[in-house]
Amino acid sequence: MTGTLTPPRTDAPARVRTVSPLRTELRRGLGPWAGAAVALTVLVAMYGKAPEWQTRWTDVTGLLHVAVGLLGGPLALAAGGWQGGRDRRRGTTELWESVPRSPLRRLLVAVAPSALWPVAGVLVADAVCLLATWPYVSAGRPFLELLAADAVAVACLGVLGHLAGRLVPWRLTAPLLGVVGYVGLAIGTYTQAAARWLGPAVEYRYAWDRTVWWFGPVSVAWTAGLALAALLAYGARTARLRALALVPLAVAVAAAGLILRLPSDRGPWRPDPALTRAVCDSGTPRVCVTALDGKLLPAVSEALAPLNARLRGLPGAPARWAAGPLDPRPGDVELLDPTADAVRGRIERADLYRNFAVMQLFSDTCRPGDLTGPDAERAMTVNAAVIEWLAPTPDGFGPDVAGTQPYIDRLNAKSPAAQRDYLARYLAANPCHPDEVPIP
Repeated sequence: MTGTLTPPRTDAPARVRTVSPLRTELRRGLGPWAGAAVALTVLVAMYGKAPEWQTRWTDVTGLLHVAVGLLGGPLALAAGGWQGGRDRRRGTTELWESVPRSPLRRLLVAVAPSALWPVAGVLVADAVCLLATWPYVSAGRPFLELLAADAVAVACLGVLGHLAGRLVPWRLTAPLLGVVGYVGLAIGTYTQAAARWLGPAVEYRYAWDRTVWWFGPVSVAWTAGLALAALLAYGARTARLRALALVPLAVAVAAAGLILRLPSDRGPWRPDPALTRAVCDSGTPRVCVTALDGKLLPAVSEALAPLNARLRGLPGAPARWAAGPLDPRPGDVELLDPTADAVRGRIERADLYRNFAVMQLFSDTCRPGDLTGPDAERAMTVNAAVIEWLAPTPDGFGPDVAGTQPYIDRLNAKSPAAQRDYLARYLAANPCHPDEVPIP
């Protein structure tokens, strides 16, 4: 018996795979490229200044804030402008408006790539820089609320750029938005008024401070309120929805009012006593840094070890070397901020750091009328010679003082006991009185 095979009958409906319009919008157009451009631009800018921020959370947060706002912000603005004018340039506006969704919902889907992709680039750059900083920090925490506020500000710039691109679908709109945005943000960083804290690119470098708790959320309310008000005003088709734009606008104005009440000099930053706690070694003289730079203490102690070996036990030697805003004590000598010469947990130029320490040791402030008389020039030459003998100035740093070499040769020719005796007499003398300065 012959016959044809027929497929079995089924009553199950065929599954139709639907693709979300939001997912489609996020995958097409300039969005992914904008996110990659923001991440790459910020990372390249941060890489060029890595020694300046790879030791403290405040430093990395501050430089990320400037790089994201001043470079990522204009990029998001320009990319949003190009994305916003895409449909009019392609002549697909009527097709897009025929989609059975409300105008505001269509606008939110269309604007999503302009807002979300730059934020993704910002978050990637933030994560890379924070991970690169984490092994070298000593205390404190990353200011995640400030980084979040920066990411929201970039998203809002992307939204505003998108709306500008829709209103002015000109091919030069996008690059002009980028240029104008960069110039406007840069100008805002130079003002000294309290209004500068409204900008997303103003520099802040307060190492031993922390922000007031409300600054991050209020900054988000300020930028997000403006962007949401613009979206509602543009996308709403009824008077009732347009009136809703006043709500986020009022939130933005209230947030701006709080920020404008901040002091113009320090803004939201306040001293953090936990970061200025002294951390000292057990040497003589002692070397002390703040808890913020505790991991650098071994490197600072090692850099000053040759100098301390000569000063140890001498009357007039410093009681301690103090780096940072420590509570002053009698016998303190202020050190250079160790992070100014530190790279990834080590002092890059230990010889230069020692030289600065010796200059601080002998930096007496003379009153008017001091350092005068026939012996004044010789006293200054002896002072320069003692500094060079204790910690020679590296080549290329500082001026050459004529006449110091004979005194340096005399000091080197002395026995160790004679050198210590002379150094004790020199430390006991007042360098502002030339007649008291002992000659080697």
